[in-house]
Amino acid sequence: MPAEALRDEHFLAPIFGLDLYLQGSLMQPVSNRTFYRVIYGDTDLMGVAYYANYLRWFEIGRNELLRSVGLPYKDIERQGVKLPVSEATCKYISSVCYDDEIIIETRLDPSVRSGLKIDYVIYRKEDMRVAAKGHTLHACLGKDGKVIRPPAFITGPLKKAVQAAGD
Repeated sequence: MPAEALRDEHFLAPIFGLDLYLQGSLMQPVSNRTFYRVIYGDTDLMGVAYYANYLRWFEIGRNELLRSVGLPYKDIERQGVKLPVSEATCKYISSVCYDDEIIIETRLDPSVRSGLKIDYVIYRKEDMRVAAKGHTLHACLGKDGKVIRPPAFITGPLKKAVQAAGD
């Protein structure tokens, strides 16, 4: 959601099944930046990053975003909850090549009610040129593999992070 859509002082921000009422302040999305250097194994015969690796880089960014709010995937799964990808999009804008440093910018989209949506932008660090943009949607599954409401151990840290980002 664009920042200009968040300027209403009475914006109701549903996040992962949790409504956060942020009165009187601009709500900032929870975000993280992760740095990565493209290795030979990431490239095709032309020396350009293979297209499927962008989804791997999205996963790296997503893992680091969740870790930054105190929710490493490993801990989520230890508690019997899975967050499978139900949708992934990637718009390729410019190439990255072997040995390029990239920045994976990852943002939690607070507008989704029944799941988790993460937005991504990958930049080439050298010139900050956008290489790709995309998002992933995630369901929340319990031990039996059925869709569940996100438990408090997930919603609590996300709520705290959204509130801290708005301060």
